Amino acid sequence: MKKKLMSVLLAGTMVMSLAACGTTGTTDTTSTPADTTATEAAPADTQTADATAATETAPAAEETATASVGAVRLLNGKPEINNQMQDLAAKYKEETGNELIVETIGGDTNASDELKKMFQADNMPDIFVIEANQAANWDGMLADLAGEDWTNKTGFELTNDSMGTIGFPYTVEATALGYNADILKAAGVDPASLTSPAAWKEACETLESKKDELGFTAVFGWCAEPTNLGWSSGTHVFGQYLDAGLKADDTTYIDLLNDGGKIDEARMKNFAEFIGMMNQYSDPALLIDGTYDNQVAGFKEGKYVFITQGNWCVTSPDDISFEAGFAPYAFEDGINTIIAGPPSYWVAYANGNVDGAKAFFNWCAGDSAQNILVNDAGLVSPFDDCQYEAVNPFYKSMKSYIDAGNYSGWHTMLKKDGLQNETCNVFADYAKGKLDADGFVSTMAKVIAGYYAQ
Repeated sequence: MKKKLMSVLLAGTMVMSLAACGTTGTTDTTSTPADTTATEAAPADTQTADATAATETAPAAEETATASVGAVRLLNGKPEINNQMQDLAAKYKEETGNELIVETIGGDTNASDELKKMFQADNMPDIFVIEANQAANWDGMLADLAGEDWTNKTGFELTNDSMGTIGFPYTVEATALGYNADILKAAGVDPASLTSPAAWKEACETLESKKDELGFTAVFGWCAEPTNLGWSSGTHVFGQYLDAGLKADDTTYIDLLNDGGKIDEARMKNFAEFIGMMNQYSDPALLIDGTYDNQVAGFKEGKYVFITQGNWCVTSPDDISFEAGFAPYAFEDGINTIIAGPPSYWVAYANGNVDGAKAFFNWCAGDSAQNILVNDAGLVSPFDDCQYEAVNPFYKSMKSYIDAGNYSGWHTMLKKDGLQNETCNVFADYAKGKLDADGFVSTMAKVIAGYYAQ
């Protein structure tokens, strides 16, 4: 990625006191995207499991100066890039002689739950993913990566006051309402105009009236099913209440939230009314009982005009036949931002193959790995010297917001860990008609305050 984009992103990304957690899984099993873990990771007061990764040394590759460091296990929570991660592992072995074992869990499995099971079974991976608010859960269990070569190539490394440099940024991500630009154009809806509730209401009415003519199923591909997609509603969608319309360094609503679980009820009411509109114009089958795979497949197939995910849901131009972009959750007049930054990080388990993890991270920040991650996996590089422009179909739209300064921070990752498991049920009850907008606000206020009081 170009330095201009990185410098703009960096300006809005706080260096947070965070930590990481690890997991092992089975290749091609099922779980949430890595940046979207939904439940609290293994408790910090649990005795640290001694889960040393396999130590068998792979044969040395020709013409490599990289020392053999043994096999490294990496838990990948992004099933949509499993094939590319396997290619990354093959390239790593080809160039270094070292083995990377990639274990992938799928979109409907909770990564944090998998980590708990692995920790309890004394089967931790060497590298796994954590979100910003999960550092305390892994205090003392993560390797300090300070001084490694890759840290000189990015400003996005995750640091912690007591543990040092603990997180490797593997991508920059954005989330808002992804859209199918071809359908919007055919319907005469300009996505640039969607910066107010009134504009959204008009657009939804127009699209609904042309649904049969244009051949799509629903305006929104939005799923409030809490068991498998609670990480999405409780983290990403709820995060719009916290950050939509704010500059990247504005922490007004996350600070209020973390002050004993307080909310701004007027803002939450406006947010509730916008979510109510999404409920009204969504595919009922997807809204109540859908899955991540259903949601993403429907968007890719042109069944839904908008999707409540981020740039991770479509990684290759070959996956879709239309132009994709982002529109803001404009639940108040003038909201024109998306959320952008690194939402999660790879970390190294302190009782695992730390030398192997460090070697992999240094290699992963280099040209060969970045080529695969950017050009094949569709990720957006967090490294200043990366020469590859992201091929992700959302990248052009994402970059336009960032270059204009119209992006908010990933402050949803700083809420009390596990809160998403409570708020997601409020979204579900609202979608099922058990709550109206006022009920959504009062229930959300009660649930959040109760969780913070624990």
